[in-house]
Amino acid sequence: MQGIGFLQSLVRVGLASALGLAACGGGAGGLRAAAVRPACQLDEYFTAGRCEKAAGLARLEAGRAALAKFEVEVASKELGAAASAGPLDFDSHVALWEQRGIAAAYSEDEPGALRAFDMLLALDPGHFLSYTLSPRATFVFEKARRAAQHAPRPAVQLTWRRDARIGDALPVDVEVVADPKGSLSRATLTLRTRGEASWRAVDLALPRVGGVSRVTLPPTTGNKPATLELYLRAFDAAGNEVLRWSGPEAPRELALRYEPPAPWHGKWWVRGLAGGALLATTGAIVYFATREPPGTVDGDVVIR
Repeated sequence: MQGIGFLQSLVRVGLASALGLAACGGGAGGLRAAAVRPACQLDEYFTAGRCEKAAGLARLEAGRAALAKFEVEVASKELGAAASAGPLDFDSHVALWEQRGIAAAYSEDEPGALRAFDMLLALDPGHFLSYTLSPRATFVFEKARRAAQHAPRPAVQLTWRRDARIGDALPVDVEVVADPKGSLSRATLTLRTRGEASWRAVDLALPRVGGVSRVTLPPTTGNKPATLELYLRAFDAAGNEVLRWSGPEAPRELALRYEPPAPWHGKWWVRGLAGGALLATTGAIVYFATREPPGTVDGDVVIR
């Protein structure tokens, strides 16, 4: 009975080993993928579970039209309303600060114009004003550009595994490298498999400079190698886009290799069960080889 109990213990150890392999099996078993939603268009923002056009776009265009007619007071009013009417995409956000700087310059408010142009150049350091504008605007802009030419601009860096495979959940690290205006609050990582018509999006909070946020992308399925396309948009606390890392027209690419599934006898769970059975069998052999009663007994025989 003792030998049977010992054998049962060995079998339990073997099964535990197999189950331990099961817990470790699969390359991405321990990773929890982030929630994915449909991506918005570049001139939209995501709110209350859907994509919407920013209300500020119409006010921005009205301000631009008024400024072109030198209706500076009307333009300033419309541009101020555009700034508070809802989040703006990157191009519209740049245009807003350009127009506000021009309006302030036309009003001979040089400090206000310098602040607006400074924000404009923080978003887009290579920006230039049209040479057809009044010197009242271009002179102030050049002054702001000289002051900002060595200033850092917002920057993020994305890193991921270089050996990613089809079927693996994929961790992506987003590091905030520079944030001179303290404007980087959150981001949206947008992705699709090359050939797909629609994009998907994953939202994440951004850390302070030097910090890293990790987001785990869901596995890509298929039976051949594929390429994942990615770009990232970063936003300030008000939801305005302040940084774009690549874009839908030229996304970054991430190659995913394909590995055919192993035959049934090569699968991890088969190997685990076989290993557990081997462990139990080997233990039983050792036990009985060392604990079996001997065929002879040492001792003296006395005949009376």
